[in-house]
Parts: sequence; structure tokens; C-alpha cells
Amino acid sequence: MAALMAGVAGATTAPPLTLAQQVKKAEVIVRGTLGPAVSVKEGEVTYLAYPLTVAETISGDAARLPQNDGKPALFFLQGLADVPELKSGQEVFALLYTRKQDSPLVGFNQGLYPVIDGKVSAGDAKAPITDPAKLRDAIRAALGTK
Repeated sequence: MAALMAGVAGATTAPPLTLAQQVKKAEVIVRGTLGPAVSVKEGEVTYLAYPLTVAETISGDAARLPQNDGKPALFFLQGLADVPELKSGQEVFALLYTRKQDSPLVGFNQGLYPVIDGKVSAGDAKAPITDPAKLRDAIRAALGTK
């Protein structure tokens, strides 16, 4: 039974990815502001959809993101464990997949960088990134663009 539970737990987590790895996996990277979550039922599946007002598209085509009421939204499977804390009005950098799945964030919830009091928390202990402009620069460097 313990082995079975370990397998289930492993299915819901992903190994930690570096920022560069997240950038390479992302189909769309945006900076935007989250709106209030709404429950969206599609067949037997229920999602929490967070409207996303895109302020800047760093990579990809934000129009390819799943839509709710004609606007881009982040869709999380309702009841999903380990979802980052999301708040209406929160500014974020989001590294995203373009299809609906359990979580739209690259690396199973790793690709979200909230801007709090004008700062972000990204990078690693040796090279932390706290300035949103430097995070944008690091993302562009990982993409090979300036």
C-alpha cells in the first residue's frame, strides 16, 4: 500500500526546474494581473479559472491561452493540491502551457512569479532575482532574445 501511495504522490509533483528550463518548456510567457477566480464546468471536469489581463507578452502568443468569457484565463483543476496562492489583483509573471490540464503553469505550478511590493522571487540561492525587470531580462536571455 505504501508503494502505491508513493506512486500516486509522485504523479502529482514534478522535479524542480531551473528558470531556464521553465522558459524552454513554456509555450507562452506573460506578465499580467489576475482577476477573481470563477468556477467553470466542462463536462465532468470543474476548473477554477483566473481571468488574466495581459500587460506584456514576453514569448509566444497570448491569444493561444485558454479563454473564459472571451479573455485569457489560467485554468486550474478544482481541488488540485499545491496550487500557488493566487489573489485577485495580483501581478504575476506566468510561464504557461496553452492547453487545459491540471495546472497551466510550467513544471506543475513552478512557473508563477508574483510581483509583491514591486519585487519577485526567482532564480536560485546563488543568483536570486528580485527585480521584475531583471526577471524579464533573465527570461529573454534563456530564450536567446534581448
